[in-house]
Amino acid sequence: MIDSNYAGFYGDRYLQSFSVRFEYPVCFTRGVFDPKNPLLAEILRKGGTERLRRALVFVDRGVAEPRPGFSDTIRFYLDRLSSFIVLAREPEIVPGGEEVKRGWEVVEKVMRTIGDEHLCRQSFVIAVGGGSVLDMVGFAASIVHRGLRMVRIPTTVLAQNDAGVGVKNGMNEHGMKNFVGTFSPPFAVLNDFDFLRTLDQKHWVGGIAEAFKVAIIKDRDFFSFLTEKAQALRERDEAAMEEVIKWCAFLHLEHIRTSGDPFEFGSARPLDFGHWASHRLEVLSDYRLGHGQGVAVGIALDSVYAGELGLVSKEEVDAIVDGLRNAGLPVWNDLLLERDAVGRLSVLKGLEDFREHLGGVLTVTLPKGIGQRLEVHAMDPVLVERAVMLLRERAGK
Repeated sequence: MIDSNYAGFYGDRYLQSFSVRFEYPVCFTRGVFDPKNPLLAEILRKGGTERLRRALVFVDRGVAEPRPGFSDTIRFYLDRLSSFIVLAREPEIVPGGEEVKRGWEVVEKVMRTIGDEHLCRQSFVIAVGGGSVLDMVGFAASIVHRGLRMVRIPTTVLAQNDAGVGVKNGMNEHGMKNFVGTFSPPFAVLNDFDFLRTLDQKHWVGGIAEAFKVAIIKDRDFFSFLTEKAQALRERDEAAMEEVIKWCAFLHLEHIRTSGDPFEFGSARPLDFGHWASHRLEVLSDYRLGHGQGVAVGIALDSVYAGELGLVSKEEVDAIVDGLRNAGLPVWNDLLLERDAVGRLSVLKGLEDFREHLGGVLTVTLPKGIGQRLEVHAMDPVLVERAVMLLRERAGK
């Protein structure tokens, strides 16, 4: 007979309860594949040296193309670690950008490669690229054998300060951004600032939107820094951008660590401030609108809306909108004016998509002053439309 004194046992019911500790380093470096840089070697050695580990490397095409011989550089670095790491095959180049998250051809190919090389759960998958490639490869790695060791090497501002440092990955499907995905903390994140130098302007400024996002709702000092440095950031001041990336990544990591909901079981998601409209605009644009640019428009729209509610002053709304524009980000997109068959603003469908994605009651984060936030559970469609028209006027459209 079962001893009824077992903890958790209550008659015909057993309450299962346990916790799992997750820990991973987020590092900032230069020349991650330089033989003189020991960082990646130290990370991979942490995986255990009692036997050889195997590794696969997937590289964003947008990273590889401006760097002739980049695959050879990676192979040369890893070949030096042959006492504890074996490169299973040559680094594989994969498409980059949001397109790689649409459809299943590329992610299935990544999974087949992992399977064909017989990687086990203690093997490493190393992804080098922007946020979309990290999402796609991370999703594949998280579902093969229920999860391999994932090392992320983000190469864009947005990936280094936001998308690459968290615990999520996702694929676009069913007319929604990140409809499919998993929560799967990485083994390590290595931010190499040298990759930023070859970014086009769109990707250079795109990640600044995520910095504004987290600063507006969490850190007034960071917001002041961003507005003060906005023009320098637009003009590619590397020192300023490195500070932005570190500060922004820290705020994201601290939220994940201290929120009490790292896997988002609840309905509140403060780090998605401005994202309900952004995700919808990206879908409406068939993903021609970059994520950072969409977030900037979403932040501007929700800030104007918050201003109409009296949560932020006119001066604060001006500071937000002007700061985004001075950093080279858009605050308007004509898709905000698109209407559906019944005359409703098409962007409003983003609220229902957002509620479904989060689960439960709709919860939207709005700024309450600069550096603080308020969660609301409804957005007035009439007031949203008014905010759209006011934003249009502010943007000079």
